[in-house]
Amino acid sequence: MFTAILQQTPHWVWGILAALTVMGFRQTLPRRRSLRSGTALPLVMVLLSLYGIASAFSRQPLAMLAWVGGGVLTLWLAQALRVWSGIRWLPQERSVLMPGSWLPLVLLLGLFSVKFGVAIALSITPSLAIDAGFGGFAGLVYGGFSGLFLARALAVWRVAR
Repeated sequence: MFTAILQQTPHWVWGILAALTVMGFRQTLPRRRSLRSGTALPLVMVLLSLYGIASAFSRQPLAMLAWVGGGVLTLWLAQALRVWSGIRWLPQERSVLMPGSWLPLVLLLGLFSVKFGVAIALSITPSLAIDAGFGGFAGLVYGGFSGLFLARALAVWRVAR
């Protein structure tokens, strides 16, 4: 069954996985970024997470509520634990110094894996799209990733102020 799933997965999905992997590995090294560039990827990932929930669970309001709850919780935790505290503003260059970290790679691949897993589950059992438990759990997980990405974007804006 697993082999059949992999064989039936559209080729473009593997291209997205490759692109996310490359982007994640690039973030393991310190780099200078513009304010816009430093916040673009996290915000795009939040929007993709929101789209993932809205498109898969449009008839399940608990999924969206759980997405918001998971996002708020992990945003709060990330800020309380200062997860993105290594980001520095370089006023002379008007840019942000992003420290190298493996966390963005883990987050990118984690969100991809969740999206892939939800898509497989929904293709095998379409009725899960209206299941409150499944939708709520998926929303909570998507929201958790979103909160971490949003915390990074806010950390970049905070150091630039």
